[in-house]
Amino acid sequence: MSTMLSIRDVRKVYDGGGEALKGVSLEIEEGEILALLGPNGAGKTTLISIICGIATLTSGKITVGGHDVIEDFRAARRMIGLVPQEMNLEPFEKVINTVALSRGLHGLPRNDSYLDEVLKKLSLWDKRDTPIRELSGGMKRRVLIAKALSHAPRVLFLDEPTAGVDVELRKDMWQIVRELKAQGVTIILTTHYIEEAEAIADRIGVISRGDILLVEETGSLMRRMGRKDLLIELHEPVATIPESLSKYDLRHGERDDVLIYSYDTQAARTGITQLLTDLSEAGLVLRDVQTRQSSLEEIFVGLVRDNNAEDAA
Repeated sequence: MSTMLSIRDVRKVYDGGGEALKGVSLEIEEGEILALLGPNGAGKTTLISIICGIATLTSGKITVGGHDVIEDFRAARRMIGLVPQEMNLEPFEKVINTVALSRGLHGLPRNDSYLDEVLKKLSLWDKRDTPIRELSGGMKRRVLIAKALSHAPRVLFLDEPTAGVDVELRKDMWQIVRELKAQGVTIILTTHYIEEAEAIADRIGVISRGDILLVEETGSLMRRMGRKDLLIELHEPVATIPESLSKYDLRHGERDDVLIYSYDTQAARTGITQLLTDLSEAGLVLRDVQTRQSSLEEIFVGLVRDNNAEDAA
């Protein structure tokens, strides 16, 4: 695959001296889905705004499909579609007119067959003559995506695309994203739903306080940084964990007859064998034992916490 979006040492400093981006560098491949995660104020929206030409960078270089976003901004902007978080739609306009207008704003000629195809893929065909104000929140989200796709962009930014929609519709949106990827569209997704990134992203990028903390293939990140929990189900509940087991930092599960032991999957020794021996010596009888992989959310929270601690030091 070739590089579709290249971000090199991009900085954004405001007039008051505040740094929103601190030398961000990132390469995104054609047809890739990258999930960009970060807490509020991390710099996600600032970075997207700069790439899309809504804000200006202080220094650095960004190219989209080889086009510099400053020196060749028209060609770069033509390759980009943006689905904003805000529902900035004209309430009394029909769906088809809303989407057609967006295409016209990019200077492209009318193409009814292409727009019809976009509406059909997004399950909006039956709503094409419906005023925006009569649509549900989920359908309005689909209209935003249709607007962004109206000029056939090769790079699509999705800023919190499933915020405020129910779980079923969220999964429908995931399928739409997968289909776009299959067509070779490069997708950059920002989300607060960690499971969303885990489910559909090829790579995960974590940004905090204007710094990219890491960018890594999703499965590799889970294997490298994930911890596993050993869930130990006992024959009888224990209200208090014996003092002899304190070195294992055991904790109760949802019930008093379940203990949880966390261990590093990359460590030379997990300590599980000795733990099971010590449990028996403490008089605890096991009913069942199973493992559970820690979630991406736990990894993300740990990375941001560590970064904040370093900044405060």
